[in-house]
Amino acid sequence: MQTFLVTGGAGFIGANFILQARSLQWANVVNLDILTYASNLQTLAELQNDPGYHFVKGDIGNSELIAYLLEQHQPDAVINFAAETHVDRSILGPESFIRTNVVGTFQLLEASRAYWQKLSPSKRDKFRFLQISTDEVYGSLRSTDPAFREDTPYSPNSPYAASKAGADHLVRAYYHTYGLPTLTTNCSNNYGPRQFPEKLIPLTILNALDGKALPVYGDGLNVRDWLYVTDHCEAVYLVLEHGKIGETYNIGGRNEQTNLAVVEKICASLDSLAPQAGLHRSNLIAFVKDRPGHDRRYAINCDKISHELGWQPKEDFDSGLQKTVDWYLNNPVWVEQVRSGAYQDWISQNYENRKG
Repeated sequence: MQTFLVTGGAGFIGANFILQARSLQWANVVNLDILTYASNLQTLAELQNDPGYHFVKGDIGNSELIAYLLEQHQPDAVINFAAETHVDRSILGPESFIRTNVVGTFQLLEASRAYWQKLSPSKRDKFRFLQISTDEVYGSLRSTDPAFREDTPYSPNSPYAASKAGADHLVRAYYHTYGLPTLTTNCSNNYGPRQFPEKLIPLTILNALDGKALPVYGDGLNVRDWLYVTDHCEAVYLVLEHGKIGETYNIGGRNEQTNLAVVEKICASLDSLAPQAGLHRSNLIAFVKDRPGHDRRYAINCDKISHELGWQPKEDFDSGLQKTVDWYLNNPVWVEQVRSGAYQDWISQNYENRKG
């Protein structure tokens, strides 16, 4: 069986990927994660006694640790999920985004290049470095613009997006300059089980259950393309196994929704599944001051991965949202573990002083 070194594997997408990789026997997994506020090892508790899974606490910026893990475990692929990802946090404190997303990716590339160059010819041919990126590197679309393609010029508008763009450029450079067999995927907004509740969907679900205000930026008409996380993970594996070296693949859910529509659908779902007498949760919606530089619309054209690799998302937005709401309703212990004091401090800092 193959071995993957997965960075950021205790975060939302990385953890879901590891669970699928072990469940479907894609590979043995070494999980490197520094365990920031958004990481949660409880998500991976079912793998505690799995001999094909190994966790290491550490930073992708630690080049000596990366070199040791590569030498020790001899992985067939490095999959870089590790990233600071929340736009609002990048506006308030961009330094950690540059440190993790740019410098960390550089250190990971350097260590991977040194490891790859020493492999036997057969192992060298099979090795892959896969960079997990975002649609936000492409900038913002108007309502009539075509969706982002792989050849859409980069035009990042937030410190987060700029840091991911910088990392993507480094990955491209290491392929063209050194021949490192790299792949890059750019995904749309992910959602699903086990997502840290600073993001729109889990934040709305949990606030609505508590009868708290449901903050919506601006007029609520910013549009995002929503991708169910297990669909994303299957696409990542497909790219890793069959993607063309040096190429980029866009992964989208083909589910464009306004932020307001997303919140309203969550309210309707919870009113049906967990009704509270006299409460219509849509009445909790509170329009707040927009975030600086808020991109108006993202949309992903994923024809390339569909035509070349045969991938299609299995979940539409309604089916994926239903599964997501059900998961949060049925996993209160996980929810309470991530709603720490640090999380509450962040929610207060980001939303308390915003005026409608």
